[in-house]
Amino acid sequence: MSASKLIVLMAFDESADGELVPAFEPKQVETEDRAVREARALSTRHAGVIAWARDADPAVGEYGPPVELFKHGKIPDLE
Repeated sequence: MSASKLIVLMAFDESADGELVPAFEPKQVETEDRAVREARALSTRHAGVIAWARDADPAVGEYGPPVELFKHGKIPDLE
């Protein structure tokens, strides 16, 4: 399998004690443009939203560095 691009969208809400919790499981998105559009739409309903992409070759377990496409609000440390 050749290298491809992994594009992910994540959203977070605040719990009653102010802790950030995932609003849903990370969602893989087909294109960077769609990820940014969906992230912008979600940003009005969640404490934080991030969309990011990285080059990926899952067959050999190689992943490039993540590139932030959109970020809004509060995002926990993801690394």
